[in-house]
Amino acid sequence: MLTACGGDDKNTITFWTPLTGEDGSYMDQLVKEYNDTNPEIKVKHVITSDMYTKISTVLNSGKGVPDLAIIHADRVPGFVRQGVLEPMTAVMEAQPELKEDNYLPQAWTTGNIDGVQYTVPLDIHSNVMYYNKDLLQKYNAESFLDDNVVTIDEMLSLQGKLEEGDYVVNDALLGWVIMAQIQNLGGDIQENGQPAVNTEAMKQAFLEVKKIADAGLMTPFGEDGYLMFQAGNVLFSTDGTWSSTAHASVEGLNFDVTNIYSTSTDKFTNRASSHLFAMLKNDNRTDEKEQGIGEFLEFIRQNSMEWAKAGQIVASKQVIENPEYENYIQSFFTSNEDEIKSLYIYTYEYYPYVAEAVDTYAADIVRGNVDLDETLQTMQKFVEDKIAEGNTQGE
Repeated sequence: MLTACGGDDKNTITFWTPLTGEDGSYMDQLVKEYNDTNPEIKVKHVITSDMYTKISTVLNSGKGVPDLAIIHADRVPGFVRQGVLEPMTAVMEAQPELKEDNYLPQAWTTGNIDGVQYTVPLDIHSNVMYYNKDLLQKYNAESFLDDNVVTIDEMLSLQGKLEEGDYVVNDALLGWVIMAQIQNLGGDIQENGQPAVNTEAMKQAFLEVKKIADAGLMTPFGEDGYLMFQAGNVLFSTDGTWSSTAHASVEGLNFDVTNIYSTSTDKFTNRASSHLFAMLKNDNRTDEKEQGIGEFLEFIRQNSMEWAKAGQIVASKQVIENPEYENYIQSFFTSNEDEIKSLYIYTYEYYPYVAEAVDTYAADIVRGNVDLDETLQTMQKFVEDKIAEGNTQGE
């Protein structure tokens, strides 16, 4: 089956994506629009669940490797180290507008390793904070948004003022929120290439967010805070750009979007990632297919307003500078240079392991279910063991 889905048809560009949600339908539409231009080589979009596992399988066998794929930003360094990505050099030479100046800077640079461009960006998808306009008015908290930076202290000021069943913030994408606070506090997740998890910045990030839970202002542990926001019981929801379409479908939910809350007004960060077009090593990919891939990526650069409908921050400047883009709620995050800079993409090679550790333990730490110092040690070892395991498998 994998071979049948691979890139062996000389007249078709086989294009794998992990877009198993609603965004897969938006990509289907973009591909259809491109194919309707009657290109010499058409694109076949294959939505591939468990895509990274399948990529590993086809690369090992050398059969059924897709001509083009969408990968996440945090995968690029590891894939380059493993030698499984083809540079975009020939594609960019054939399509001169596929260049850094035409894309959001951090989306472009995540694909650049040692001066070689391995990807072309589609989007930035970010942790963001939705807010319930009616609840902010009800609790006289609209001033929190005056500077577009809601602080933890501002949230704490609502302690004792909420009706039973209402909460200030949920725990959606809590690990992403923690990663944002690390940047706000001047920290990082690596030091000289080594994972830095058991650090003062990580500890402080957890302690700051824990203040909200300790004050009883975070949605209860084990309950679906995302749905509680949609039900109108939560002021702020820290989920993703991609949730805007789901929130918009909820009748009576009067909401808008702002930045993830911060420890202070001095700095705010929205932890982000990026969907990137990439070519996996594939001996069967012809020069003609590379030309066709370039034509497809140039079409996407000019015509990806459809991708904004999926709630994504489109990476192409031509799209986001179009007045039509302002109709989409996520345009807030490209409305000025400070907002663009706030979209922070971790590019550390072992970021996926750090993220897994944070996501695994964040809720228990914030709720006080575990000892913070001991758990940070556990998390550090978790990441170091994953790296060791990965290096062993790669030998």
